[in-house]
Amino acid sequence: MDLWQLHIFCKVIEHKSFSRAGRAIHLSQPTISSHIQSLEDHFGCRLIDRMARQAVPTAAGKTLYRYAKRLDALREETEAAIAALRGEVRGRLHVGASTIPGNYLLPELIGGFTREHPGVNVALEIADSAKITARVLGGDLEMGVVGAASRDRNALQEPLMVDRLQLIVPSGHRWVDKKSVPLAQLTEEPFIIREQGSGTLAALQAALQQAGVGLRQLNIVAEMGTTTAVIQSIKSGVGVSILSPVAVREDLAEGRLKALPVADLVLERKFFLIRHRQRSSSPVASAFVEYLHASLAA
Repeated sequence: MDLWQLHIFCKVIEHKSFSRAGRAIHLSQPTISSHIQSLEDHFGCRLIDRMARQAVPTAAGKTLYRYAKRLDALREETEAAIAALRGEVRGRLHVGASTIPGNYLLPELIGGFTREHPGVNVALEIADSAKITARVLGGDLEMGVVGAASRDRNALQEPLMVDRLQLIVPSGHRWVDKKSVPLAQLTEEPFIIREQGSGTLAALQAALQQAGVGLRQLNIVAEMGTTTAVIQSIKSGVGVSILSPVAVREDLAEGRLKALPVADLVLERKFFLIRHRQRSSSPVASAFVEYLHASLAA
């Protein structure tokens, strides 16, 4: 067993295919199969079931995958650390983000960072704040950008920026000419919420609680798993919602949607950079954090 074989094994599991894994790392399918067979001989058990259309890990394979991912990440960090000693920033960085920063903020920032450091490869995983936080604390991601703070003592968090949520309504809505909407009126309007675990939902609940209103006092007609689904539902006349204007900036600019403040409701939240308190930052991660701070400050 060696680190390269474990890297190949991880690729097969992630791509669910020997051939797709081979294309990803530029190896032939027979070579991939040979390395997997060597691993199975080493451990004395089957690690992957070769099904008709998918490569599926066995119970032993799932266990090996958890450890192999950690070893693969350590290998990448080691290479990046040696490169840093030569004055280079290079290597692979695994970053997670909740919906708003993941879809609307980080792609542009990652693009700028990789243009400055062409030897860096950034893998971005997008999920709700709770899932990204769990992935960071579990060691699967080196850092994350989320819209909700964690109470876990292992979570090292620092605010990156303030996001001011607003009420989003379609262009033909009767409120489009208002300067703000009273909270009492909002509770009567068909309302769309995000799913549990969403930072947007957590921020809305906190604001309502501060105003002495429970979430269930809203006229909730739908719960959506993504911000994109909420936006399309607003456009389709299903209801209104509280969202980050960042997520709908193009629709606001084109006049398809309108953003309004809600009177007596403080709809502010912070985006946090989250890392594991006990994990040392790789050189690539440290460089990316510096780039984030400088770019957002500018």
